[in-house]
Order: sequence, then structure tokens, then C-alpha cells
Amino acid sequence: MECIIGVAFKDFVILATDATSVSSIIVQKHNEEKVYKLSDHLMMAVSGASGDTHQFAEFIAKNVQLYKMRNNYELSTAAAAHFTRQNLAQSLRSRSAYNVNMLLAGFDKDAGGELFFLDYLAASIKLNYGAHGYGGMFATSILDRYYRKDMNEDEAYKLVKMCVSDIHRRLLVNLARFHVHVVDRDGLRKLDPIVIEGDNLVLGKRPGDEPMVLEELMA
Repeated sequence: MECIIGVAFKDFVILATDATSVSSIIVQKHNEEKVYKLSDHLMMAVSGASGDTHQFAEFIAKNVQLYKMRNNYELSTAAAAHFTRQNLAQSLRSRSAYNVNMLLAGFDKDAGGELFFLDYLAASIKLNYGAHGYGGMFATSILDRYYRKDMNEDEAYKLVKMCVSDIHRRLLVNLARFHVHVVDRDGLRKLDPIVIEGDNLVLGKRPGDEPMVLEELMA
């Protein structure tokens, strides 16, 4: 029922995660934060079993920080993805495997913005965009059509709005709020959340924006 979306551009990466925490058919929270800071230029969005996601994300974050303290420099995005995948693969061979799906986003001076898709079976691949959850099926079709590598931040935010709007229209489960984070050369930032109110599909606004519906977003 959860949905996390990641899109990588030339100079930044944007992550959007729903704010709903569910257990079976019960909604537990509407303000869950599913993005974890790993370092000054690394973040990770997680979905899956609630206990597993928090425990595993905290484990990865603390080990990334430990590496920085020991070596006086941060792991690159690719190195952090490989480290995360290795720990997932090891947990698969134990009696307490983690049920966690992730999107790992980071910015490197040489490589620019990078996005890695990891699932609970320890598969890992670098992508321009990806998503986990049922909503990801709708989001990826929109990204296939409208994504451009050279988009600026405002265009990227508008693209994520389109994805969230379509997810709300087509998915049975009501995912009415998405948190949006971005990482670039200046570090991590949290953008205005995308919020859907009632049947009008009112979306999160940025300075100077007006509420928009899907048809207007696609115009």
C-alpha cells in the first residue's frame, strides 16, 4: 500500500514518499517520515515492514557515519548502495531477513545526482527514476512520458505532482500526503509536501504556485 518515488536529474535527485503508516487494513499514522539522512549528501527512502524499515535504515545511517569518522571522508552514492546491498544479502541468509525496499539518492561532485533502486531480495541497480509500491506502476508510466534529465527543480517538483495526482485518482488506497526531499551540491533539503484534499486533487504549493489538477499539470 505504500509508495516511494525517486527521480535523478543532472544536478540533483528528488524523493517523494507517502506519509501513511499501515498495518494490514488499519491506517496507523498520516505523518510518517520515510526518508532517512545517511550523510550530508546521501538520503534513503524506505518502504516495507515498519519495524524492519526503521531498524535497517538506522543501521545503515550509523555505519555510514562511522565510516566517515574513521576515514575522514564520506562514502560515495555508489559505495553506500553497495554497502546497503551487501547487508541486505547477508540478512537474507539469516533467520531474521529484513523486509525492506529502498531508493538511495545522493550527489557526488564527479558523478552528479545518482539514484539506486534496491529491493528486499538485495537486488540493486542504478536508475534515472524508480518507485516501490502499487503507486509506482502509475508513477513510472508518467515518468516514462515526461522525464528529462535536464529538468530544473521547479519542473521536477511539477513532475512529481503529476505522479501523485495520478496515484490518487487510480489507486484504491488513499495516499493523500507525500513528503518531498531533494539532494544537490548544497546538501539535503525538504520541500513543501504534496497534499491532496477531497475530490479536487489540491496539491502542495510552492511559492507563486496555484493549486492544480492533473489535466492542468499535463497541459
